[in-house]
Amino acid sequence: MDCCNSNDFLSKEVSKKLKLVLYIAFFINAGMFLIEFSSGVIARSNALTADSLDMFGDAFVYGISLFVLSRGYKVQARASVIKGAIMFSVGLYVFIEAFYKIIYPIVPPAQTITSIGILALAANIICLLLLTKYKDKNINMRSSWICSRNDVFSNIGVIMAGILVAYFNSMWPDIIIGIGIASLAIYFSVAIIKESNKHNKSLF
Repeated sequence: MDCCNSNDFLSKEVSKKLKLVLYIAFFINAGMFLIEFSSGVIARSNALTADSLDMFGDAFVYGISLFVLSRGYKVQARASVIKGAIMFSVGLYVFIEAFYKIIYPIVPPAQTITSIGILALAANIICLLLLTKYKDKNINMRSSWICSRNDVFSNIGVIMAGILVAYFNSMWPDIIIGIGIASLAIYFSVAIIKESNKHNKSLF
């Protein structure tokens, strides 16, 4: 369903409930960013680092969502462009990080990757379930829901990276899946920006 066809202005009752959902999602993602980023740096895991930056971007996304929740079409569409730009930047960073890991190779601890990946998956499933009810309310909530949905796939990829690193005792599964997460971020960022620009043009 095209989110541009839904009602962008929410009732006060729905807006109040949605704010609570966004606050919960914000704190979950902010907390998981700290956990994943510190674990990724210590373990030198490309997949964990990629996923942690995704969490950081999502925390920023939910903060923006709270800001634009009761505002008009233009503000909501522009906020979605910012979300897309963040996702694109995350993807680009991971490609650079992967190149660095290839030059300075090290096999990251598989147990750390897998355990943190499972924790992140649980956190994102909670966020996805909370946001699903509101995903068709407006373009802003649609893009927020897309972010959480993408994160679930990324988390599964991180868990797979941990399992494969343990099995092969190699850094390559971590690097390859990290690049895969980056590719997803770039693909969906372009989709969000296109949808937001289309919505912007319809206002004129």
